[in-house]
Amino acid sequence: MMLRYVFIICLFIVSSTLKAQDEIAVKFSVKVKVLDKETRKPIENADVTVAGIQYSYSTIDEYYKVQARYNDELIVRHFDFETVYYTIKGNDEIVIQVEKEDKQKTFSKISDKISKSSRSFKKIRFKSYFSEYIDSAKVFKEKDIDKSLSFVEKTFKEDLTQGRKAEAFKVMGDIYFYWRQYDLASQNYDTSLKQKDNVTVRLLLAKSQFLSKKYKESEQSYNRSKKGKLSNFERMTLFEGLGDVLQAMKDWSKAKTNYETALNIAEKQGNKSKITDLNSKLAEVFAKSGQVAKADVLYQNSLQLANQENVKRSLEQEEKVADYLNSSQRYDEEIQLRKESLKKAEEITTDEVDAVGISINANKAIDNETLVDSITSQKINYKIGNAYLLKEEYEEAIPFLEKSISDADKKSDLIVKKDATRKLSEVYATVGDFTKALKNYQDYVNLVDTLYAKREQEIQQVKRFSKRISDNQNRIASLEKDKELADSKIDLAYKDQQLAQESNKRQEIVIYSLIAGMVLISLLMYFMYRNIRQQKLANNLLALKSMRSQMNPHFIFNALNSVNSFIAVNDERSANRYLSEFSVLMRSVLENSDEDFIPLSKEAELLQLYVKLEHNRFQDKFEYEINIDEKIPLDTYIIPPMLLQPYIENAIWHGLRYKKEKGYLRILMEQKENDIVQVIIEDNGIGRKKSMEMKTKNQLKQKSKGMSTIKKRVGILNDMYQDKIEVRVTDAYENGEGTKVELLLKKIKL
Repeated sequence: MMLRYVFIICLFIVSSTLKAQDEIAVKFSVKVKVLDKETRKPIENADVTVAGIQYSYSTIDEYYKVQARYNDELIVRHFDFETVYYTIKGNDEIVIQVEKEDKQKTFSKISDKISKSSRSFKKIRFKSYFSEYIDSAKVFKEKDIDKSLSFVEKTFKEDLTQGRKAEAFKVMGDIYFYWRQYDLASQNYDTSLKQKDNVTVRLLLAKSQFLSKKYKESEQSYNRSKKGKLSNFERMTLFEGLGDVLQAMKDWSKAKTNYETALNIAEKQGNKSKITDLNSKLAEVFAKSGQVAKADVLYQNSLQLANQENVKRSLEQEEKVADYLNSSQRYDEEIQLRKESLKKAEEITTDEVDAVGISINANKAIDNETLVDSITSQKINYKIGNAYLLKEEYEEAIPFLEKSISDADKKSDLIVKKDATRKLSEVYATVGDFTKALKNYQDYVNLVDTLYAKREQEIQQVKRFSKRISDNQNRIASLEKDKELADSKIDLAYKDQQLAQESNKRQEIVIYSLIAGMVLISLLMYFMYRNIRQQKLANNLLALKSMRSQMNPHFIFNALNSVNSFIAVNDERSANRYLSEFSVLMRSVLENSDEDFIPLSKEAELLQLYVKLEHNRFQDKFEYEINIDEKIPLDTYIIPPMLLQPYIENAIWHGLRYKKEKGYLRILMEQKENDIVQVIIEDNGIGRKKSMEMKTKNQLKQKSKGMSTIKKRVGILNDMYQDKIEVRVTDAYENGEGTKVELLLKKIKL
């Protein structure tokens, strides 16, 4: 009986605790009024944020209506007063009274001059439109960069306090950040901090430095931010940002520590979105540091948490986990997850973005673009097809790749269409449907050309856009310099001298701008050249793969005829032995068909097997010997697969086979120099001239394409690797009989 009462009491305590926790986690509305202490008038353009979410002023109700939970921190910022932090304890109305900085300025030099002639002097006052200009700049930030910057430019024509200058530069930084000009954003955030220190701006500076890949500078900025007063959300942002930087620097241990600190804060604050993100980032760190079991658990946690939020978040997280499964070669799990994502993708619209705060998450548009790119049906279908391809389940891969191409065509997604078309060409080539493989490869080439033309247009657009941004920045910088010059002329009475100095500064700015423009153009040209070179390399590799996938058909047919002849004379044992050796050769050829290069030792094994097979068929036609210098480190040399086979085939079929008496084939591999191996293939057959005469007389026989193909392959390889293979074909004897092939193979460094 006593135990029953104890159980009831414990159950009551637990339920009360859970109820209290639920009440703490539930959001409620709070009215926030921000008043000027002197005038008692409401301030309408303050930055009022709770948990990173910014709330706007209601002109009808004359207050800020925020959504908060118990113990959330309210942050009120404004360019005319110091930042206010307040911990919310309930849903009672919050009134914050602030004292603005003195905005009125006197022109001391004019005052001195006037006071000499007249004792009456009135302060000169101007109506300020600073707040209106800043609000307009924020409104046009995502719509029109030129218009947005023009409003910021207007603010510099006024006499600004340090706080207002800091706000103007901060807004400029936000504009450049949104348009991915991270270097300019960093520059303006840094200038803002010089005017007035602000934790939010410092965090934005660290983020822009991180996106500019200036990881050391970003780490320093985050560490400096620790010294200021931070809200819980800012602390969470700081440690998450540090984790991102350290992960980029591959310092897994420190990245893990910072992510765990951020996760602890997010869990205390009940921020589900950040809990999901941080679980995912921790999983990524564990995966990269080799702790797969922990990574699996955290990725599963992030999936469950994302499913509890909304479809968009679920899809975003499923994409990350699927990529992780792909990198771990867990293709079945990846395929299953991506198929689930494919069903959800239809429910997402491109304009769904979580409101995770304006002041900290200035790269909202970038996050959305990345998300939209990840969840398109064409990309998901492509990745499913690629997973099946990696599993070597080619028939299952084909419909997904075809669907990817179809969807990409409808949505004008040329990049995915190009990649899917190339993969489909490779799949068809692998399954032996060379007609479709060729068609898709031709489509791929056309898409590459189209993309190249489009990329050229984009580069021109980027150049024009960069020039516009540079002009805007220079104009604003010039305006600020002009203003400083005007003040210095009044204050220091060195009008001519200051004007000359400022003129020199402007000339320097113009010169540096021109130099920067030339550097930018040079970089763009370099990247264009590199992209063209990479594309050419990709095309060459695909051409080589296509060539080496071809095996001379008459060799296969004749081999099968040999088996048939053994069977016809009831020589089952010879037929079985020949067929077994032939299958070993074919298997080795197919295994190497996906490799661009194989060790010379493997190529030697294939040649020995091939010559043995041909000798079995033509024992009455030739004998052979293969001599390989034991001093040659065969495994240190690499060679394209089946490079030597056509020369040997040519020697047997066109030289020794037509010789009346029994011929001889010699294959020699020897070290000629330190990094050069010489391969000699020599026969005493009928010779090249007589072979050509016999070919012209016998037009019914199919011509081998082996020699023309091998010449093309050697040409492509020498173009790619600067003359690493040298081939010379000569007559073996002065009377024109016999053929000698000398091949020099140099070490290739990939």
